[in-house]
Amino acid sequence: MTFVKLFLYVLLLFICLLTLSCSTTTYKEVYPILMDGKYDSEFPYRGCSGQLEQISESVRMISCIAYYKSWVFPLAAKVRLQNIHDPFLKEKAEKEVYLNQTASGSATVIYCKNQRIALLTCAHVVYFGDTLITYYQGEDNKQTEYIQSIAVKGRQTNYVAAISGVHNLEILCMDKENDIALIGQILESAVVPLVSVFNYPIGKAKELEWGAFVYLFGYPAGYRVVTKAIVSNPNRDKYGSFLTDAVFNRGFSGGIVLAIRDGVPNFELVGMMKLVPGYQHYYLTPAKRRRAG
Repeated sequence: MTFVKLFLYVLLLFICLLTLSCSTTTYKEVYPILMDGKYDSEFPYRGCSGQLEQISESVRMISCIAYYKSWVFPLAAKVRLQNIHDPFLKEKAEKEVYLNQTASGSATVIYCKNQRIALLTCAHVVYFGDTLITYYQGEDNKQTEYIQSIAVKGRQTNYVAAISGVHNLEILCMDKENDIALIGQILESAVVPLVSVFNYPIGKAKELEWGAFVYLFGYPAGYRVVTKAIVSNPNRDKYGSFLTDAVFNRGFSGGIVLAIRDGVPNFELVGMMKLVPGYQHYYLTPAKRRRAG
């Protein structure tokens, strides 16, 4: 064997050994459930797609419309807030306008039997003021005491799609301070609609810790979505509010947040989503010049 052939043979053997030593080795590893009674901060150790799909089917998109009749007053009428109960106030209006306000969000079916259905959502999704008042602005762009328009709500519809027999749901109770509302309806038919009901226990948001793993369900942009997030800044207030790093789009408000206690499928309801990212724009405007006297 010549020196060249021997060198090539050794080189080939070295390459084969290097390839074998760098090959991927798969190790089977078992992840034990951490039974500490706390909310989990790690990604679920096994699949839970079936449970997530069942939970998502109990979350529905809600669309609300409030209808108003508005009266617009000229500045010369000098209508003030104390004049709002004047029986002849409408005669000062220069025109009448019909308008509406809309909102959409997410709601979760928590009860459906005995010809009754109830859903949980955020108060700000379904709340519309009974009376809306706008004021004229002065030359300094500050609000004056003179009313420009008064709008009075005539009716409101709260509609949840894809549930047989459910039309206009009523607001059963509402807590605007905690941003919680319960909406429902007595069904006309004795046949209970086939709808998934959320049946997991209510958890304790105040027990969440930094980095706790949570699932979020809702209808951002009109699409049913489940996403994951981690908790930041737990116990921000006396109610146990917290922040997450989830991407938040319009329509997610009212969606539920679930944490996991000692492994899936031990889901617990720990909150609802109620905020969207806010952006502020600042403008510099020149001060009003005073005329020389």
